[in-house]
Amino acid sequence: MKVESRERDGVTVVKMEGMIKLGESARSFSEYLQKLLDDGTSSVLVDMSEIDYVDSTGLGELVGYLQRFSAEGRRLALLRPHTRILNLLKLTKLLPKNQKESLR
Repeated sequence: MKVESRERDGVTVVKMEGMIKLGESARSFSEYLQKLLDDGTSSVLVDMSEIDYVDSTGLGELVGYLQRFSAEGRRLALLRPHTRILNLLKLTKLLPKNQKESLR
């Protein structure tokens, strides 16, 4: 998995490529988001347009960090997830109704 980030208008935009699955990619994903939390980053936008697969481990990490950011009054949002990933979030009811349109 490849990860790049940049700051834009007070928002950290994280561009990810590859898969988020059990093993090194999920660990890298988790470590990267934890570093952003530790650094005090208040708003993160995760560009998922180049993520083509997320397994249950990756989904668990994603949900966990959505909750951690929210609990600290910060924001973590997804940008352009593939239809497969969007459908998985809808199916598992992890996508709040008011966020369905904002992800596209």
